[in-house]
Parts: sequence; C-alpha cells; structure tokens
Amino acid sequence: MSNELATIKSILQTTPTRWTALTAALSAELLTARPAAAEWSALECLVHLIDTEAIFQTRLQAFLSGHDFAAFNPDEQGSKVGPQTRLTDLAARYDHLRQASLAALAAVTPADLQRTARHAELGQVTLAQMVNEWAAHDLNHTLQAEKALMQPFIAQCGPWQIYFQDQVIAK
Repeated sequence: MSNELATIKSILQTTPTRWTALTAALSAELLTARPAAAEWSALECLVHLIDTEAIFQTRLQAFLSGHDFAAFNPDEQGSKVGPQTRLTDLAARYDHLRQASLAALAAVTPADLQRTARHAELGQVTLAQMVNEWAAHDLNHTLQAEKALMQPFIAQCGPWQIYFQDQVIAK
C-alpha cells in the first residue's frame, strides 16, 4: 500500500457512515435477527464495534506512550444491549467514538507505525500491524453484519438463490 496510514484512515472514516445509514433505513427486526444460533446479528456486530473502538483507542495510546496492553475477549468483556436501546443512538455513539479515534490517529506519523508494544496474547506487535488490523476488523464485522442482513432476502429470492450460495449462513 503506497500511503498505508491515509488508506486506513479512509476505511475507518467510512464505517460509521455505513452504520448510520443501516440503522436509519432498516427495521429493528431485521437488524436484531440472528442468521443462525451461533452467529451475530447486525446489531451485535455494531455493539462489538462500539466496544472495540474504545479498545483500539486505548491500544493506540499504549503504543504512543510506550506501554504494553491486555487482550480483549468479546465473549467475556463485551457489552449487551437492552431492547429499549435505539439503534440509531448506537450508530451515533459509534460515530462519536470513531471521530475521537480519527482525531487521535491524525497525530500518528509514518515513523510512529514502527513503534512496538507487547500484546498479552500475541506478543510483540507494531503500531502498523495494529492499525491494519483495525481497518480489517471494521470491514470484517461490517461484512458479517451485512451477510446477516442478507439471509431473509436470499431465502425469498427463489431461483436466484444459486447466485448467493457463498453468502448463505447455515442454520
């Protein structure tokens, strides 16, 4: 990647906008539907992104201050959302957190990307590796959410289902 940091920042800028659009346009029923028992709903993906946004901010500060950091286990440390939570409020919260992250990332230089820290499970890592993981993490969970959202449409598209074979989540 020619300008790694700028590309990563561009990806990180787009994700909240996608979530704002999804939560404004789609029903709570669709956003909260799990595609299979062991799979996350779109809403659960968004909540996870909110949880990890704080984790990524903490890790960024750890790199910049020369500290190591702990691992994060979403199954044990992740948030749960009650039925009264407005989905658009979650998207707004995510956007707010992301804006703070982008402001912090604005101070990161290409030279900073070589900084190292020790991750409790993975060992020695660089800031470059972490920001690449951040972008991939965003894309992964947004794709996961969109795949969950696709399931009822795939189930109802009749003979066109053959075009979605690789997107079907087995129940």
